[in-house]
Amino acid sequence: MALDLHGLIERGLIAPDRARGLQRVADQFAVALTDDIAELIDPNDPVDPIAAQFLPREAELDVDLHDRADPIGDHRWSPVPGIVHRYPDRVLLKPVLVCPVYCRFCFRREQVGGDDGMLPAEALDRAFTYIEQHPDIWEVIITGGDPFVLSPRRLAELVRRLEAVPHVAVIRFHTRVPIAEPRRIAPPLVAALQSEKAIYVVIHANHPRELTPAVREAVGRLVKAGIPTLAQSVLLRGVNDNPEVLEALFRALVAIRVKPYYLHHPDLAPGTAHFRLGIEEGQRLVAGLRGRVSGLCQPTYVLDIPGGFGKVPVAAGYTEPRKNGGWIVRDAAGGEHPYPPPGDDTVS
Repeated sequence: MALDLHGLIERGLIAPDRARGLQRVADQFAVALTDDIAELIDPNDPVDPIAAQFLPREAELDVDLHDRADPIGDHRWSPVPGIVHRYPDRVLLKPVLVCPVYCRFCFRREQVGGDDGMLPAEALDRAFTYIEQHPDIWEVIITGGDPFVLSPRRLAELVRRLEAVPHVAVIRFHTRVPIAEPRRIAPPLVAALQSEKAIYVVIHANHPRELTPAVREAVGRLVKAGIPTLAQSVLLRGVNDNPEVLEALFRALVAIRVKPYYLHHPDLAPGTAHFRLGIEEGQRLVAGLRGRVSGLCQPTYVLDIPGGFGKVPVAAGYTEPRKNGGWIVRDAAGGEHPYPPPGDDTVS
């Protein structure tokens, strides 16, 4: 059962004297935690990285100059309810706008957690009709909200309907459920994802403490069923903004056969300025991983350009052109090397 604000107070994770101020936050942005996440929080640690991600705080009411209600421009690219078609060959399908937990940095926090959490059947049919009528759509990314809060029967229906669309080759699910409520990743849910088409699952994890034994077992059920599993993370101040934590997170993911896919620069969602780092700071953190960990452990550091212009890599560059031709290439330690190298080492 999800813990709301009052449940968090009763659990001792939030001091009662903060209830009034935090109720204002809960009135504006959804609040819910699962028992699995609540058990990870150390109430005696004022800088606990799990608490920072999930417990509401008064700073969420502070409006920053750069905050946007729709920070990545979903509305701009939504031709029908439930669909976002930003890139030519793929669409987002959002059948549900509820989650088992609500991340305090969520870029869709203005959309999720309301009373109208399910896409109505008629709107879902329109969304599928849109996909069917656009043969350029090669991949469908099922997101939300969190699609894994749906029953296995409903998930199977989504998969079957997409299987029937000839031009759709890849079906991808984005979910926090394996982290937030791993018991849901039971055999019926895994069976619902079986398909002749390529099915991928992308989980969301930001700190190595999230990868509990139960989470490892849940992910293992997906992997052993032959479902490729990737991970995306958000770079967050006070959570994972040091290279040791990032290294531990990415190593732990790869060790359970999950490929780190994206490391997101935090979006300009309302009330989330306290999480945000500068891009230059993020570049230094990501550069600190180069040479320290396997390439398997290195996601692409990306920024979703505000306004709906899409994701772009923003990691620091390792090359720059030389005025007299060729390139300067920097190694992981910061050393600079000409490319092509001087001709005295060439084979005669």
